[in-house]
Amino acid sequence: MPGYCNAATLGLPPAGVRDALGAAVQEWADGRADARAYDRSVARARELYARLVGVPTEWVSVGAQASVTAGTVAASLPDGARVVCVAEDFTSVVFPFLVQQERRDVAVRQVPLAGLADAVAQGCDLVAFSLVQSADGALADAAAVREAADRVGATTFCDLTQAVGWLPVRAGDFDVTVTSAYKWLCAPRGVALGTVAPRRWDELVPVDAGWYAGEDVWASVYGPHMALARDARRFDVSPAWLPWVGAVPALELFAALDPHEVHRHDAGLADAVLEGLGLPPARRAVVAVPDPDGRALARLSAAGVTAVPRAGAVRLSFHLWNDEEDVARVLAALR
Repeated sequence: MPGYCNAATLGLPPAGVRDALGAAVQEWADGRADARAYDRSVARARELYARLVGVPTEWVSVGAQASVTAGTVAASLPDGARVVCVAEDFTSVVFPFLVQQERRDVAVRQVPLAGLADAVAQGCDLVAFSLVQSADGALADAAAVREAADRVGATTFCDLTQAVGWLPVRAGDFDVTVTSAYKWLCAPRGVALGTVAPRRWDELVPVDAGWYAGEDVWASVYGPHMALARDARRFDVSPAWLPWVGAVPALELFAALDPHEVHRHDAGLADAVLEGLGLPPARRAVVAVPDPDGRALARLSAAGVTAVPRAGAVRLSFHLWNDEEDVARVLAALR
């Protein structure tokens, strides 16, 4: 799609995703859909995602939205817990903790991204942050945050939504993570994948547990007894089936790619825009150009470039379908 520079909002579906969804809808319309058969798509997506972020499959949970995982983490905090968040972060990573602060003895401290590691080092029980900021693509100093968290004994919860797909990521570096797959992973919206390190399986409370969190899913649809999965599947939320059918070919595509090559391609295009604007390279796939009056966005739109306004800037995000012609189109509009 020429000029589409908006992967950070909504990824474009590969042909395999389009075809898989079309076939699944037709199967459904023909009365041939089988509820149990959708489990194969969920299981395959779980396996592919585990490979993509470098953790065992047993660490991966499935859901629909990042805020659900954040809510589980927040609801699991003990009274008196101290939380550090990033003030300018996407609110799905912050609101669940603020809700707990309003209702019980949980203290949330919001700090600038640049001061995150220092704030953690001052003492907290949990740090919640996005690895890549939604508004402008800024990267957290994850190594410094992890070091500080280890030093004070804090749990790390990291939203990888704006990272996985263009940035090489190791989810095992964090206690809990979550990724909404409809952006850089180009899956349908309604697919979210989490990881929970085994050391946190007993600490995290599966507050959204239903039949899909059972050790034997199809034996868990009725009570009275509860037998939750022994691994991270206990944190599963019953999946919306059709999006997971589309998620499989998307994840197969990304699992087959070299993430370092994807990073070089995506960040290289973004850096070419920065260079053309006389700015230093940032080695990330997102460019945020100050645009307080919206004029830059208007010029980009007139030039056939799809971008979005975010936090007083126009945000451009480059991915697999973008090329040098898109860079030229952006620069012609912004210069």
